[in-house]
Amino acid sequence: MTKRHLMIATRESPLAICQAEFIKSALVAHYPHLSIELLGVTTQADKHLDVTLTTIGGKGLFVRELEDALLDMRADIAVHSMKDVPMALPPGLCLPVMTERIEVRDVFLSNQYVSFAQLSRSALVGTASLRRQTQLKAIRSDIELRNLRGNINTRIKRLDQGDFDAIILAGAGIKRMNLDSRIRSYFSVEQILPAAGQGALGIECREQDEHIKEIIAPFNHAITNACVSAERAFCQRLGGGCQLPIAAYAEIHHDVLTLRGLVASRDGIRILRAQRQGANTHAENIGIRVAEELLQQGAEKILKEFLGS
Repeated sequence: MTKRHLMIATRESPLAICQAEFIKSALVAHYPHLSIELLGVTTQADKHLDVTLTTIGGKGLFVRELEDALLDMRADIAVHSMKDVPMALPPGLCLPVMTERIEVRDVFLSNQYVSFAQLSRSALVGTASLRRQTQLKAIRSDIELRNLRGNINTRIKRLDQGDFDAIILAGAGIKRMNLDSRIRSYFSVEQILPAAGQGALGIECREQDEHIKEIIAPFNHAITNACVSAERAFCQRLGGGCQLPIAAYAEIHHDVLTLRGLVASRDGIRILRAQRQGANTHAENIGIRVAEELLQQGAEKILKEFLGS
């Protein structure tokens, strides 16, 4: 390795900085002579916290400016939460590395209740995710769900201020921020199927930059990469990104990949599910097959209704 300095593009939220520092520490431990700097970028999604992501263009707005930094050579790599990365990357960029998934489940935070099941009728629950909202409605239709955006600390502050009886977040972010003590309970993947890529970090770089790809290659976790690839292929076949009520979760045991996929109606009354197994070397194909099974069940109609088309 001849490179002496590396620039990491990252969002400037506390969680994003924490994730970028995690990658930085791993790189420095592996390459002691490599100096690394973080390039903080404020994205459009971070600038418009008063509206839903669907309104302003979806979660792709979390990564667009970071990808611009790669394309105009201001950064060598960008670190993303994989659940925030659009299914199609800009020409010239690639995602060769995904780190080991640390926690895939969603978590329940509350100062009054120990679990979602124990909430009182008409309790006010905050979450920014349509995927979560639709599945939560299917569990309890008597709960009032409201959109909640902002970084993790902002969301917890609003809970502590009494704006919500409970909030639902991705467990991975809470763990990375060392806020485990705030978790009252976990949702099983059977209760709430996660977002594609949830719990995994991705390292994006320029497709033609073989030297950078060589530097970051040791940090790829093959099992996580295969699982997330299946989940993303599933979402891409459905034509949906993170702003739609689509969920996918893959696991690998003894080289067999099992993928579960879900599409839900806005009100949570209709939830379509499908599952397939196959060799982990066929991850993307499994994702496509699960998506096609849901399309046969009527997923396209649900998604068109949701998009208003």
